[in-house]
Amino acid sequence: MNIHIKNGRLIDPKNNIDARQDVFIAARKIAAIGTAPSGFVADQIIDASGLIVMPGLMDLAARLREPGYEYMATLESEMQAAVAGGVTSLACPPDTDPPLDEPGLVEMLKHRARLLNQARVFPIGALTYGLQGAELTEMIELTDAGCKAFSQADAPLIDTRVLMRAMQYAATFGYRVWLRPQDSFLAKNGVAHDGEVATRLGLPAIPVVAETTALATILQLARETGVMLHICRISSAAGVELLRAAKREGLALTCDVDINHLHLTEMDIGYFDANCNLIPPLRSLRDRDGLRAGLLDGTIDAICSNHSPVDDDAKQLPFAEAEAGATGLELLLPLVLKWAEQERVPLLDALSRVTINPAKILGQKMGHLSVGAHADLCIFDPKASWKVEPPALKSQGKNTPFNGYEMQGRVRYTLLDGQVVYRG
Repeated sequence: MNIHIKNGRLIDPKNNIDARQDVFIAARKIAAIGTAPSGFVADQIIDASGLIVMPGLMDLAARLREPGYEYMATLESEMQAAVAGGVTSLACPPDTDPPLDEPGLVEMLKHRARLLNQARVFPIGALTYGLQGAELTEMIELTDAGCKAFSQADAPLIDTRVLMRAMQYAATFGYRVWLRPQDSFLAKNGVAHDGEVATRLGLPAIPVVAETTALATILQLARETGVMLHICRISSAAGVELLRAAKREGLALTCDVDINHLHLTEMDIGYFDANCNLIPPLRSLRDRDGLRAGLLDGTIDAICSNHSPVDDDAKQLPFAEAEAGATGLELLLPLVLKWAEQERVPLLDALSRVTINPAKILGQKMGHLSVGAHADLCIFDPKASWKVEPPALKSQGKNTPFNGYEMQGRVRYTLLDGQVVYRG
């Protein structure tokens, strides 16, 4: 189908475009920008007057809960949530049940996603079998099945010898290793940041040193092995400083931050609000400001939703017993826009954190609107305001710390492979 998107403000960070430009789509690709190609006849015209046209968002951390946790969410519900949020590509962590440690599981997930044809799913394979931290998975076979990187998700890998072997193996074949730094002994049984709120509420705490101790070890092993390293969901100012120093010395690594941690702090827990029970925990105001500074200076490369839908019953428990996680796919774009407005970051720069930068981290030639590129687009109204009301969310997981918040920016169209897969 040939589609002509007219009168929109086109923002494409890779090509440094922020201007009123028409987009022409043919044969599932971007056929032209600005002027129609010779002989082009549109089957559909989308009037984007007053709207912003951008590459579809790419989310580096979205749990789809399949296989194994369908009572929390299904592939159908979370793919609908993705396109409603303008997300056309997402990376799925390996902590499913069973974990993504066998090629057949990866192929099944990709096949189910292809049948739904709403968003691209990039599985992240398990680094060790069963995420048990003992035996390395067959990374070659998992890569052949479609895995784009290897991770332990939030499962601990205590044995540093195993971690070093995993990095050596991955470095040999050019595979990416994604790790969230947390020392499992220092964080044991903790549910909140080790600060005044946890002390006042009597909650088991996770100190910042749990992150920095693990991060220092990971960085040292990366120096030793030369692995392509991605640090997932950094949460502390001290962690950002370690990453800043490592990048300054020339260590090849990338990093992302969870959108929740750019806006919320430990104070938002209030009086035991289980919606704020997240992994990693919400930290201090100083940490939040440190994360924002890391984004501004390029230490942090990308922003993810850390979408982790959970069952309502699992949230209606005392804070320390409640399941950690929150829905995020539909909130990623407006929260990025909110951060950009607060920090006075140009949209061209801000949107790179959810388009071209995640694409590079995934090793995909996507996240842009160059001629010949996949026609994956998000068209949104930057002035549309809406209130977060959980029943209206597409995700099966309705829990979010932003319940009742006013958001600015609403997706009107999402296109995947040149087909309209969402109208809002």
